[in-house]
Amino acid sequence: MQDVQLVVLPHGYIVQCPDLNRTCPTCNDFHGLVQKIMELQDILAKTSNKLALAEEKMKYLDGCYCERTCNLNGEIYREDDAWIDGCRNCTCSNGTVECESIFCPPPQCPPDTAPIYMPGACCKECQPVCLFRGRVYVEGDRKSIHDSEGNCLLFECRERSMRRVEILSCPELNCPESEQITLSDRCCKVCRGHDFCTEDHGRNCIENSDCINLEAGAYCSCKEGYHPLRDDSAYCQDIDECAEGKHYCRENTMCMNTPGSFMCVCHTGYVRIDDYSCTERDECVQEMNTCDENALCFNTVGGHSCSCKPGYVGNGTVCKALCEGQCLNGGSCIDPDTCVCQQGFTGKRCETDIDECLDGFVECDSRAICINLPGWYHCECRDGYHDNGKFSANGESCEDIDECESGRHTCANDTVCFNVDGGFDCRCPHGKNCTGDCAHDGKVKHNGQIWVLDDDRCSVCSCRSGLVTCRRMVCDCENPTVDVMCCPECDPRLSSQCLHQNGLLAYSNGETWVENCQQCQCMSGEVDCWPVPCSPVPDCEFTVVPEGECCPRCVMDPCLADTVRNDMTKTCLDEYGITRFSGSAWTKHGTECSMCQCKNGHICCSVDPLCL
Repeated sequence: MQDVQLVVLPHGYIVQCPDLNRTCPTCNDFHGLVQKIMELQDILAKTSNKLALAEEKMKYLDGCYCERTCNLNGEIYREDDAWIDGCRNCTCSNGTVECESIFCPPPQCPPDTAPIYMPGACCKECQPVCLFRGRVYVEGDRKSIHDSEGNCLLFECRERSMRRVEILSCPELNCPESEQITLSDRCCKVCRGHDFCTEDHGRNCIENSDCINLEAGAYCSCKEGYHPLRDDSAYCQDIDECAEGKHYCRENTMCMNTPGSFMCVCHTGYVRIDDYSCTERDECVQEMNTCDENALCFNTVGGHSCSCKPGYVGNGTVCKALCEGQCLNGGSCIDPDTCVCQQGFTGKRCETDIDECLDGFVECDSRAICINLPGWYHCECRDGYHDNGKFSANGESCEDIDECESGRHTCANDTVCFNVDGGFDCRCPHGKNCTGDCAHDGKVKHNGQIWVLDDDRCSVCSCRSGLVTCRRMVCDCENPTVDVMCCPECDPRLSSQCLHQNGLLAYSNGETWVENCQQCQCMSGEVDCWPVPCSPVPDCEFTVVPEGECCPRCVMDPCLADTVRNDMTKTCLDEYGITRFSGSAWTKHGTECSMCQCKNGHICCSVDPLCL
């Protein structure tokens, strides 16, 4: 059971119930919320631990500063660092690596030397050469010749002279002799299509370069998208197709350089057609929009806009149905001019209360009577019964009041009170002659006596054989002495004028006046009266008609109100946790003189002074 809050007011107190308009979580929701709380607590603990460690480290970082660095091939370089990468001079600037090809000046080689690339060098260097049979060979070049006997001899240029290379034996070839070829730099034959790149030559193609086999040797060639840094293509550098205008990106795209190539990136709001082209994205057709289902989508350049359909209001991403005059009594507008009413109401705008009592929707216990309430009903205990505190919807909790034991009977002193179901009976003891007098408001009323109530001059009571009965005064037009405060009537003897019951006031035909909160008008000798029209009290939950006035006024204290616009979703919990609907009344458990009523979630209790 949820706790309730006791609120003290100037004229009593109320028990504030929780707001039942909110949605209560289910058991599954509860377990989910508990799991989520545990996850968040775990995240909070880990984050707090990381924060503590970071703060601990910060103590030792006084005077430190951060700087940008560069990362190239896994190596970290500081700002303004310079280094050589292959055949490029690179620097780190603002966190970006910038590289340029190493400049090689034209070599000026002396006689008996020639410019050649040495292993790992980016520029040609002057190296000694060998002269052999009228040709020039550089360091490492080989030449094969045959002697007079037909034997193959192999020579290699080393330190300015051609030196003999010993040949042990030639490997056996797995190709027919017709497919065997003889090369000028070796004595052993090779098969046609021999892979020279697997030999030493393949290791000469160093950076972004591929080894290409030929019929009698191999050479280096830059990979696609790269250009050579040396004329032998052993070192190659990426071509920036975007900067050099060598790309094929079309309109609505942006060129982005990639290693060895480029890619065309679509502008925002466009989708790819092919590798080089993009077209405008119709977000409305592709259902990539954020529009409400009751909104219209309009495609725009790079995006879309939403507008609610006729009959709906909102910003387009959220649209709510618009009902003319809005839905009353808690109804919900689900479609234009379509209200879904809460239980107990009907009509286009949910303006009509369903009379559950009249429609036979409920069947109250015989000890209770059905009372229709706005949007609901209540089985209220009949006179002579009260609720035993075990609230039931159909009035089964109503039990008989023992008027004799509680002293709420009106039997005279010479009679004996006998409790009966729903009332009491005054009986004369055997052997006595009882007068049949009654006791009322602490006074003795004689049998047959008729009197007017002190606090209600329009109610007449009578004593009959010890029982008091009260009713509203019956107005008699023929009696000129009738109380005019209770019976403003016409004089039928006048044709066009109207005569007040006191016989002193006459109203002309068409004249109007106010009598006991009734607007009256003399119409050809007859008086027509109707309730005084009152201005509506907007957005007011509790109203009261002050003494001497006819129209209601709004009050904040529900216990002062005599009229409540009952909302059946706002129930109350009594002191034993029993749910009470708004508008229901009951006798407070444990006492017979305290009456309580639920008024839209507020409990108002008062003591009946006649019961004490």
